[in-house]
Amino acid sequence: MAYSSTVYLAMAAVFVGCGANLLFLELIVKDFPGSGNIITFAQFLFIAVEGFIFTTRFGTKKNVIPIKNYVVMVLFFFTTSVVNNYALNFKISVPLHTIFRSGSLIANMALGIILLQKTYTPSKYLGVFSISVGICLCTLMSAKTVGDENQPKTEGFDSMSDFMLWVIGVCMLTFALFMSARMGIFQETLYKKFGKHPIEALFYSHALPLPAFLLFASDIYNHCVMYSATEPAAIGLGITLPRMWLYLLGNILTQFVCIRGVFVLTTECPSLVVTLVVTLRKFLSLVLSIFYFKNPFTAWHWLGTAMVFGGTLLFTGVPHQLWDALVGPPMSRGKKAE
Repeated sequence: MAYSSTVYLAMAAVFVGCGANLLFLELIVKDFPGSGNIITFAQFLFIAVEGFIFTTRFGTKKNVIPIKNYVVMVLFFFTTSVVNNYALNFKISVPLHTIFRSGSLIANMALGIILLQKTYTPSKYLGVFSISVGICLCTLMSAKTVGDENQPKTEGFDSMSDFMLWVIGVCMLTFALFMSARMGIFQETLYKKFGKHPIEALFYSHALPLPAFLLFASDIYNHCVMYSATEPAAIGLGITLPRMWLYLLGNILTQFVCIRGVFVLTTECPSLVVTLVVTLRKFLSLVLSIFYFKNPFTAWHWLGTAMVFGGTLLFTGVPHQLWDALVGPPMSRGKKAE
């Protein structure tokens, strides 16, 4: 199937934007692991300001979906974003964070069965099983590498407090996983009723939660002070900026590029193509993070990673689609045999 240049640009935006975003995230949390709140706030503020200018045209364009519905969606989205980013404060490595969030299919299937009484094909169940085992394997292997990176990891955790922090982090990621799936189901029912308005939803989901960040004002202010105290970095034309502010700016801009690219794909391509692109992006980002930052990653981690992404492809039917593309669907093969 041929796609327009816009689609290919969107794919490039997803790979480049989302991949670069992960690198900036790791650069930030490497020096300031407790940066989850300021990162989330900065991303929300930037997208909200951009949406206020270009989506609502300075508040003059009326929203299609009622605000009360957006409030519910915002509660899901805000909670998921904050918990996901804050989990990095609890001995959760960025590679494990990436792998764990790749298990969204598990939560979606579970809630789909429970809330929507959906049924799935055997290949989808097998795909979810592969993802589940892969995530469990990577989680268990990462548990053995938590602690001081300068110390050998032959004895597992350095202390019981490290272990407890890691357990809390894993629980937070699990909670965020199911919250995200519940939000997806809510969006699905909302769009069926009012139609798809993802750009509008993107703005309100980032603008409405902004007052809630007052709860984290002290933490955000403290990180602003710490960021401002980092050594200056040149950005050109004789202009310098504290290094951490430069990393945060890079994180914000690449996050925006990433989200916009995903939006174009969801409006222009089948869901199978979108899922495949996003899955491949996650895998490449993971590999880049591991090698660039020299994160500990064993053969067991690679096996778990392969099961996660292989299961995702199996769930979306990619092997079946590729087989049909190569040899033709069953009916056409029967005709050729005749």
